[in-house]
Amino acid sequence: MDDRLYIDPELVQFYDLENEGGDDVDFCLEFAGGAKTVLDLGCGTGMLTTMLSPDRAVTGVDPAPAMLNVARKRPGGDRVEWVEGDARSLRLGKSFDLVLLTGHAFQVFLTAEDQRAALDTIAAHLAPGGRFIFDTRNPAAKSWLNWGPADSQRTAEHPVYGAVEAWNDAVCDEATGIVTYDTFYRVPATGQRFHARSRIAFADKERLAAMMAEAGLVVDRWLGSWQGAPYAPDLREIIPIGHKG
Repeated sequence: MDDRLYIDPELVQFYDLENEGGDDVDFCLEFAGGAKTVLDLGCGTGMLTTMLSPDRAVTGVDPAPAMLNVARKRPGGDRVEWVEGDARSLRLGKSFDLVLLTGHAFQVFLTAEDQRAALDTIAAHLAPGGRFIFDTRNPAAKSWLNWGPADSQRTAEHPVYGAVEAWNDAVCDEATGIVTYDTFYRVPATGQRFHARSRIAFADKERLAAMMAEAGLVVDRWLGSWQGAPYAPDLREIIPIGHKG
């Protein structure tokens, strides 16, 4: 993990301003249902993790200490077991009713080997009858085309800096399917600027299905949106839901 967007406290302080939850959080909270044990891989700053924690044993895992520092301080953070760990190699020695890998965290794994390792970790931590869910952006939708400076310009309200300007820029390597994108923040009141460069991979449904089958994961449903729409090639999301075979 060498992405400043997640490991540098100066960048992490902006993360929650742009990730306040939405349909994905609502869906996962309902999907968790009667699960009594939950593993949230790539939990980030722990918003969803802590929301899942009442009346459940919840473990949140992330490789970035700066993200976990925020997570621990959240209301309800004391109810969660926080683990600094890598989803490719994590082995906690226990199983869970539900394993989540949301927020498009799957896309930080850039190679087929790393993607398969993350899927193996999901399988290794599923209890009998347990379920998994994760999300990744559909490469056919080419979301990165809307991540240029003009299209992505936005404003967020920071508790200390006030209004903060934000924008992105992105380029896709068609040969590898890896998108490199820059995230910029500017504080008009002080003139401060913050910048991080990130890389994410886009895997299509067919490739995901093959890797999951190799990992012993069975997909019960493929969704194409967090509103619950079935997967379709023109939708922006690929969301497999299933269990271990």
